[in-house]
Amino acid sequence: MAEAGNPTGPVDGQALEESVTFTSELIRIDTTNRGDGSCQERPAAEYVAERLAGAGLEPVLLERTPGRTNVVARIRGTDPSADALLVHGHLDVVPAVATDWTVHPFSGEVRDGVVWGRGAIDMKNMDAMVLAVVRAWARAGVRPRRDIVIAYTADEEASAHDGAGFLADRHAELFEGCTEGISESGAFTFHAGPDMPLYPVAAGERGTGWLKLTAEGKAGHGSKVNRANAVSRLAAAVARIGAYEWPVRLTPTVRAALTEIAALHRIHIDPDAPGFDVDELLGKLGPAAALIEPTVRNSANPTMLDAGYKVNVIPGHATAHIDGRMVPGGEEEFQETLDRLTGPGVHWEFVHREVALEAPVDSPAYAKMRAALELFDPGAQVVPYCMSGGTDAKQFSRLGITGYGYSPLKLPAGFDYQALFHGVDERVPVDALHFGVRVLDHFLRTA
Repeated sequence: MAEAGNPTGPVDGQALEESVTFTSELIRIDTTNRGDGSCQERPAAEYVAERLAGAGLEPVLLERTPGRTNVVARIRGTDPSADALLVHGHLDVVPAVATDWTVHPFSGEVRDGVVWGRGAIDMKNMDAMVLAVVRAWARAGVRPRRDIVIAYTADEEASAHDGAGFLADRHAELFEGCTEGISESGAFTFHAGPDMPLYPVAAGERGTGWLKLTAEGKAGHGSKVNRANAVSRLAAAVARIGAYEWPVRLTPTVRAALTEIAALHRIHIDPDAPGFDVDELLGKLGPAAALIEPTVRNSANPTMLDAGYKVNVIPGHATAHIDGRMVPGGEEEFQETLDRLTGPGVHWEFVHREVALEAPVDSPAYAKMRAALELFDPGAQVVPYCMSGGTDAKQFSRLGITGYGYSPLKLPAGFDYQALFHGVDERVPVDALHFGVRVLDHFLRTA
């Protein structure tokens, strides 16, 4: 059995190789989620279930809708009194247009030390690394201190109704004892400047508010004066929303991020001081400002418009969609502001809504996440941050599970990790996967 004090633990050459192989092979399983219900995660779910079973686990496959498959398995820890830890990753990916890519997005090609394809970053890499760790534990006879519940989910890239939402609502018993969870979008190298490799760990998420605006008016001939033009009403509302400057609202996680990142730039700040200007500070933080800027206030971005059917016909109604995001504690302000900005003749409603999240940055789990990163990259500067978007942690929070973004990757300078989320030529370095396996193994064994 591998010694608990050995930082490399049971991670061997096979585990490192499997992290790459599994990433590549999962990418080849096309699990494109267009949001129309056509996605089929089952082949990928069967793939991971087979490899979990090969590690001696008893994975359960669960579906709300045929083909939209989730996988859950539990590893028993050595301390029955300890709270359990959830490790979750989604199996679906966003669409990719092959003609836009250097390589085919579902080839899983490994070229020049890099794995290419849709899901290489978001988030089949993490799915693969977890599989590699679990199988390494099985070969070495290693058990973690606390129970580890592993969940591979469907439908994260849309509503999560067939994925984490279904699991939280209908199968809560599988997550009994889980108090904390880790998943995507954190613990990656962010090069904030020369000799300043940051590892942002997500300790919060803005809430999601996808909105539909509907303007009602009077239909008529396009050549006539019309004071009740639905298109005009809608366009005015959309313009007001798009131009609105939301006020600053600093949450505890964002305050901690500002304070720690500013200190690394040798800037002392007091966010509570009179006249503190967060936008002025962000201008001094260089590239690192990108980690914080989207999360200091609510936002509402117009994304879709639909009106009319002929150029000389004024339609009786028009619709628009808005991608709204709310900082923790900012939901009431968001709704009141939308009421004011839409104005008369325009109705708005939520078509998808999820809560904002906040996780403590002074918890033992966060400290151990930091320690694992620093162990394998002694130059690491680990900082908290809040995600501008959201993950399945929102659904699992219904079960009282505190979520962190922790999918470790050591990335070279110039590698724009965040731009590859839902972007063209998504890819991940092989060395980054090897680093992630080592960090995950150490954290999960000692958490």
